[in-house]
Amino acid sequence: MALARAFADPVHDAQKTFRAVMNAMARPGTLQPVDGLAGAPTPLSPVAAAVAVALADYETPLWLDGPLAASPDVAAWLAFHTGARIGTSPSQAAFALVADTAALPDLAGFAQGTDVYPDRSTTLIVQVEALSGAATRFRLAGPGISGHAHLAVAGLPADIADRLAANHALFPRGVDLVLAGPEGVAALPRTTRVTVVEA
Repeated sequence: MALARAFADPVHDAQKTFRAVMNAMARPGTLQPVDGLAGAPTPLSPVAAAVAVALADYETPLWLDGPLAASPDVAAWLAFHTGARIGTSPSQAAFALVADTAALPDLAGFAQGTDVYPDRSTTLIVQVEALSGAATRFRLAGPGISGHAHLAVAGLPADIADRLAANHALFPRGVDLVLAGPEGVAALPRTTRVTVVEA
C-alpha cells in the first residue's frame, strides 16, 4: 500500500485536532469540529484517523477492533503515522479504535487505571454514524456541564447507557470515550453520568 499523507501541516493540524478532543473532554456532550483525514484506509473513518494521529505515539499502544484489525492497510497506516505499536490485548491499550459499535467489547476489558494512577486507562475512539439529529438522545450531567446537556448519537449499542453507568461507578478508575462522527467529535468521559432520554 502506498501510504497516504496524514495532516497537510503535521504540527498545527495535529495541535488543532488535539485541542478539539481536549475541549470535548472538558465539555462533555458538545460537538467539536475536526477535519478528517480523507486518505485514511477504510474502514477507519477520516475523523477517527485524525484523532488517532493527534493522540497516539510510540509510547501509546493501540488496539483495533475486528474490522479494523482485519485490514492490514489500517494497521500499516496507523503504525507509519503514529509510531504506535498495534497490540492484541485491549487491557494493555492506551487507545482503542472501534469501528463496529454493534460488537463493542465490554468496557471492563480495557485498561481501567488505578486509584493512584487513573490516567493509566484506555481511551476509546469510537466511530459513530452521527452526533446530531439522531433518534437516540442522552442526558448528560457531571463536571464540565452546567446543569445538564443533551447529546444525540446514532450508532451506539442499545445498552450503552448501562455500560457507561457501570464505568462511571468505578471512578476514579474507568475508561473515557471519544465519539468520532462524520462532522467532528464528542466525548463521554468516566466522570459523566449518562441516561437515555425517553422519546
